[in-house]
Amino acid sequence: MLELAVLGLLKERSMHGYQLKKSLSETLGPFWQVSYGALYPALKRLRTQGAVEEVFPKTKVGRRKNVYRLTDKGERLFTELLESVGERDTVGDDNGFRVRLAFFRYLKPETRIGVLERRRAALYVRLGELKQRLTSRADDYTLSLMRHGMDSTERDISWVDDLIQAERRAARRPRRGRRKTPAGAKEEGA
Repeated sequence: MLELAVLGLLKERSMHGYQLKKSLSETLGPFWQVSYGALYPALKRLRTQGAVEEVFPKTKVGRRKNVYRLTDKGERLFTELLESVGERDTVGDDNGFRVRLAFFRYLKPETRIGVLERRRAALYVRLGELKQRLTSRADDYTLSLMRHGMDSTERDISWVDDLIQAERRAARRPRRGRRKTPAGAKEEGA
């Protein structure tokens, strides 16, 4: 997921490591923190794959910071990673879903709906598992924690339902250039 997040941020603009770390925190919030010990090896892997390149390599500029930018190969890898949603990404990896959601604008509407529907299905599985565990013998604190997990999952399901409905409404809207009058007739020149 870190590679996807880095590629997504570099798709928006070139950055050096400190800027990337800061942007990751700003984009993904407190749910997902990354250390330099994880970021720089990820950048090195992406550079080795040809997905990112250094704009100002240290050997040429001296003490200046390395600035990374996305390559054409990186654009393709970003799209591939963003569109590939595996079982792990929807069921057990909340951060994976959050990273994808941060870059949803780069997906086609039908792909976004598919990702959201898989997320909703995974949340229903999680809710079912929580409900089954609730019947087990547990102390009051554990039961309270389980109920909290159920409530959070139900709120997440409602939130994802709202996102799906918004995507479907947006897909039904007329495209730009096709304006309609209040009566529903097409305007002249549309």
